Amino acid sequence: MRALRAPVAYDGEKFLDGGATVLFDESGILGVEPAAYDVPQGCELTAYDGTLLPGLIDAHVHLVANSKPGGLESVGGFSDEEIDAVITESLAQQAAAGVTTVRDLGDRNFRTLVFRDRRTAGQPRIVAAGPPLTVPAGHCHYLGGVVDGADSIRTTLADHIERGVDVVKVMASGGMLTPGTDPTGIQFTPEELRTVVETAHGAGLQVLAHTHSLAGAWHALEAGCDGLEHFSCISDAGPVIPEDLLEAVAARGTIVNLTMGSDPTAFPRPDQAPPVIQTLLERFGLSMEWVATTRRLEAGRLRAHGVRVVSGVDAGVAPPKKHGNMWRAVTDHVAGGYPVDEALATGTSFAAQACGLEGVTGRLFRGLSADLLVVDGDLRTEPEALSRPLAVFVRGQSVL
Repeated sequence: MRALRAPVAYDGEKFLDGGATVLFDESGILGVEPAAYDVPQGCELTAYDGTLLPGLIDAHVHLVANSKPGGLESVGGFSDEEIDAVITESLAQQAAAGVTTVRDLGDRNFRTLVFRDRRTAGQPRIVAAGPPLTVPAGHCHYLGGVVDGADSIRTTLADHIERGVDVVKVMASGGMLTPGTDPTGIQFTPEELRTVVETAHGAGLQVLAHTHSLAGAWHALEAGCDGLEHFSCISDAGPVIPEDLLEAVAARGTIVNLTMGSDPTAFPRPDQAPPVIQTLLERFGLSMEWVATTRRLEAGRLRAHGVRVVSGVDAGVAPPKKHGNMWRAVTDHVAGGYPVDEALATGTSFAAQACGLEGVTGRLFRGLSADLLVVDGDLRTEPEALSRPLAVFVRGQSVL
């Protein structure tokens, strides 16, 4: 048995008065006690002058992508061995940054499921979707999830279900990383998208929809998708989230992931961004700085409307979205008006709930997995301290 102690502690929902001492081993958390608690004889105690909290959960990653330009698009030409090497490095980067669980929303050849089932010591927990469903020549077609019509959808999902995916990802709009697709339009007919949802729900699986367009967001919402990823709401008028859409999303309880957490220094000039993004910026007369600032403000609007929000980075797809950037997603929500405790919940307790892991991880609570993070600083007053991990434990195993 081991114990971690810190003068500041966040339990996944709230900050604990006076900090905490957490007792744990590889079987899980054995107790959450006051900071002054006298640990049992023989218990190894490590005290830190920082904040103790549950390990972070990145609810939107692509482990097969290495965060380099073209990192996701190039996966279509990789062997399984090459894909596995990227996944191994991606997981190591996530763990080193305090991310103890990831939800992978698009791989190739179901390789993330292989890693999920191995449960290597110290490896972040994986919730896996396998190859995302898309239309012929559609967004991320190179990942191998192309379907064509209702029968093809049912056959492909039957294979996903048999392989044991945890969630279904579907591309309801075009994307930024697949030239030739339309990030302002939709993919699939309404009937086809409903077939995806009905088939997945019949197997007890959630459906998360890639929605960069305003039309795609409505498309996915009306089909009954459980989550809207990106939620950029781009139309011919530019990226604008209308009030009636926010009201509809809140009323249905649909979960939104704005996939924030980009490093603004990674693409210091617009001409370094992917071609589709460059085209959209030029079309609407926007800067990347304006987009980043507006996205943070939109997070505040979602909160004000009661929309349920989870944090995820879209990690791996490009240099601004490196594996391990989850701390940026949380601080982006703070910049958008979230109180620190609520912003942290989007990447801990609520993220666990959204991923179906509320009884497994995401909180400092007796009986849950010992997925623990200690950071250098007081998160109550300095949320950016989340970028300075001092200790990381995954299932009770030290990785930092």
